Amino acid sequence: MNRLSSLLESPRTERWLTVLIILNAVILGLETDKDVMARIGPLLLALDSAILCVFVAEIVAKLLVQRTTFFKSAWNVFDFIVIAIALVPASGPLAVLRALRILRVLRLVTVMPSLKRVVGALLGALPGMGSIVLLLTLIFYVSAVMATKLYGETFPEWFGSLFASTYSLFQIMTLESWSMGIVRPVMEQHPMAWAFFVPFILCTTFTALNLFIGVVVQAMQDGVGGNESATATNQDAVLTELRALRAEVAALRRDGPGGPTEQR
Repeated sequence: MNRLSSLLESPRTERWLTVLIILNAVILGLETDKDVMARIGPLLLALDSAILCVFVAEIVAKLLVQRTTFFKSAWNVFDFIVIAIALVPASGPLAVLRALRILRVLRLVTVMPSLKRVVGALLGALPGMGSIVLLLTLIFYVSAVMATKLYGETFPEWFGSLFASTYSLFQIMTLESWSMGIVRPVMEQHPMAWAFFVPFILCTTFTALNLFIGVVVQAMQDGVGGNESATATNQDAVLTELRALRAEVAALRRDGPGGPTEQR
C-alpha cells in the first residue's frame, strides 16, 4: 500500500496524467469533426476508452490508499464526479451526458498546483464578489425603474417593461452597440438622455466591474502571501532543527573518544 501511495504521489505519475488529460482533450475535440470521425473514428473512440480506464484505475487506487479520507478533499470529489459521469451510458434520455465528457479536461486543474492556487484564489474571492453583485443589483434595479418610466412609452421594445429595461441596461453596461444601437436613438427623442446613461456606464462598467478585478487580484495576493509565509515558517523550522543537530554533533565530538576531554 505504501508503494501504491508513493506511485500516486510521484511527480512522474502527475506528468503522465497531465499528458493523458491533454491528449484526451484533443481527442474529444476531434470527435466533433465529422470528417475526422469518418476516417479515424474507431481509433479515437478506442483511445478515449483506454484513457478513461487509466483515470478509473487512478481513482480506484486513491480510494484504496486514502479510504474514507478520499472524500474529505474537494479535488478528489471533483475527480470522482467527473469520472463517474463519463462512466454513465450516454444513450436514450442520458444522451446529454455525452457532452459532459469534456469535463474531464478540467481534471488538469487537480494535477497542476499552480492552477489549484488560481482556483483557490477565485473561490476565496467569492464572498467579496457577492457584495459587488448585490451593489450591481441595486444599481440595475433603480436604473431599470427610472429607464422604464422615462423612456418606456417612446421605446417600448427596449424599455417597455422592467425586464426589457434591465436587459437593455445590461447591454449598455457591456458596451455592446450601446451608443449607435440604443443611446443615440433615444437621444433623438430625449436630448438629455445622456445625463442618465453616462452616469450609469460610469457606475457599472468603469467602477463596479473593475471592483471584481480588484477583489480577485487581492485574493490572489493573499494566497501568494499565505504560501510565502508557510514556506518561510517551514524554512525557519528546518534551520532550527539543523542548529540543534549541529549542537548535538559538537557535543558528541567534545565528549566522545578522541575528543579534547578524553582521559589520557
